[in-house]
Parts: sequence; structure tokens; C-alpha cells
Amino acid sequence: MSIVIGQRRNLGIPVGRMMRGDQLSRQWRVLRHLEAGRMGLTAQDVAEIGGCSLRTAYRDIDDLQLAGFPMYSEDSDKGLRWKLLKNAQGNIPAPFTFTELMSLHLSRDLFKVFSGTVFHDSIESLFQKTVAQLPPQTLSYLNRIQSAFHTSIKPYKDYGRYREIINQVNRAVLEQHRIEIAYQPLRSDTETIRKVDPYKIWFFDGTIYLIGLCHLRSQVRTFVVDRVRMMTVSDEQFELPDDFDFEDLIRHSFRVMQDELYAVQVRVSPEWARYVGERIWHESQSIQQHIDGSIEITFHVAGLEEIKQWVLSMGPEVCVLNPPELIAEVIESLDKSKAQYEGVDIELPSAVNSEDGLFDEVPQLKLIK
Repeated sequence: MSIVIGQRRNLGIPVGRMMRGDQLSRQWRVLRHLEAGRMGLTAQDVAEIGGCSLRTAYRDIDDLQLAGFPMYSEDSDKGLRWKLLKNAQGNIPAPFTFTELMSLHLSRDLFKVFSGTVFHDSIESLFQKTVAQLPPQTLSYLNRIQSAFHTSIKPYKDYGRYREIINQVNRAVLEQHRIEIAYQPLRSDTETIRKVDPYKIWFFDGTIYLIGLCHLRSQVRTFVVDRVRMMTVSDEQFELPDDFDFEDLIRHSFRVMQDELYAVQVRVSPEWARYVGERIWHESQSIQQHIDGSIEITFHVAGLEEIKQWVLSMGPEVCVLNPPELIAEVIESLDKSKAQYEGVDIELPSAVNSEDGLFDEVPQLKLIK
């Protein structure tokens, strides 16, 4: 048996070269197979896993060895077979594997939205421990991966401003302590003082929400953390109801609102049918294709406000078919939008192309009195 662990070979390839997406996915699949199997992989196995040539398979093996993964090769009836040295995990703590820790490292950018909060402090500590467990060669390999693979949430809010409130909410949820908050609803200039039993903290679409029983409304409500002006944690404790089911609570929400259930039908123009139809907007959606290329989508959603905003964001490409209440709300919003432009005259200058292809002049808006 010949053992090769992290041997640096003259491949004629710069260590800092950019890693392509197909190369990343191939090598990642190879690592996962090596971690999962005891028999190891031949070069032919590596080629089949990666869907590549034998020559490329050997290059991938060299890359992984260069990255410091504890691979060794041994003779078999099918030629050399590569395996991961089971007792050469280095400082990788059980039950983690190399690819699990690497995935955690690559997901770091996803948690920047929590900067300045108790969640980010703990996550950052975990990342620092992860880095300490990975060999330098492996970290170099990850830097190459990041040239082809990027994870981020942009733009995101600075929740560091709400650090103390989030910390208190987190403690109250964990210890089941009732809280008292000064809360300013979206469409009100007046703050209300509310007692709340905090059930869950929910991060969705860049915003942190608090789900809890509002004693003022005697209902489970969703509160935006940004709108909590003051908060105190009381000594009173509460019991989480046995029938509280968070997944069931949000199942019909188009985004976060809970309200009366509506069946909504919209028609999407042929030009936008592919864009709209290839995404999952809500788990209840069903799509019907039309001969002219347009599509009809049916949703079952709680409330109309959020799906109204979605319809309006699509402009003339989406038309509401049902329910009548939503049609009326969309028409009213469009009328209000149109009214904002009454008395505005647009003078369009003749288009003059500059050398870089942009217009030298821009349209001028003039108010007609």
C-alpha cells in the first residue's frame, strides 16, 4: 500500500487559480463518495461520478490531495483505488466530515444579516472553530471554491441596532417569559403597549419577526422586530399551547400575513409566462397553460394585501381574474398611481448616442400648472 496525504505535485497549475462551477461540483461529489464508502474509488469511478474524462479524473484527485485531504491509494484488481484515511481526520470533530465543515464555512455570508445580534455572535464563534479545525491547504482550496461559488443575502438590514431587543426576545422565547412591548404598527403613527407571549422568532426574506399571543387582540400575531420601540421581560411565565403549530400558522400566508383565506386566479402574459411559471411563489399554486402561451395561476392565500402588491409589481403582465375584491383593490391602486402623474408633461429629447452607447441626454419632467 502506498500512502499519499496532501502531497504537492508539480501540476503546472497555479495554486490560486479560479475554480470553475463544474470542477467544484465534480470534486465535491468525489469527496462525498469517499466519505460515504469504505471500498474507495478508482480513477474510472471518479470519472463516472464526475461525468468527465479519465485525464480530468486524475487532475481532480491531484487537486484534492493538494488541498490536504487525507487520501491514500492502494493496489486493487482494478488498479489504484483511492480512499480517505479514516483515522487521519486531523482535528475534525466527530461526527462531522470534511465536506460538512466546508459547507458550513461556505455558508458564512448567509448569516451576515444577523451581524450585531446574539445569533451572529454564536455563529461567528462556530465559524472560527471551524476554520481552526481545517488544514491550511483545505482553507486555500475553499478560497478557490469561493471564486466560483458565492452565497449572500443582499441587501440586508443592520440588525445590530436592535441587538438588545433581539437578545431579550430570544431569552423570553427560550425561558417562556411574557414580555411587554411598545409597538408601532405599519399604518399608524401611534405606539400601542402590548403584553405578548412570545412563541417563536422567525427570520423571513431579510426581516426578523416575533410570533406570539397578543393579549390586546387575544390572537396570535406577527410582529416586526424593527417596529418594537421598547421592551421589558416580565417575571410572568406562560405555557406554549399544545395546539400551536407554526407551520400550520404560516401555511396559507403569501408572505407573512394571516387573514381570511381566498382563492386567487391570475393570468400571466405569454411574454412573462416562462419567468413567472418557473418559480414557486406559494406552495398552493397550480398552473394551467393556454394555447396563446399565457398561463393561469391559482393560489389559496391568507389575505389579499400581499398578493395585491405582487400583482402590482408585475405591471400589465399580470391580470387578476378572481376574486372580485382583489380586482377592485388592484384597480383602486392603479388609479391612485395614475393620479400621481396627472399634470406631469414629459419632454423627450431626440436620442443622441454617445461613444459608450448611453444617451447624452435624459428625459426632462415638467409640471404643468
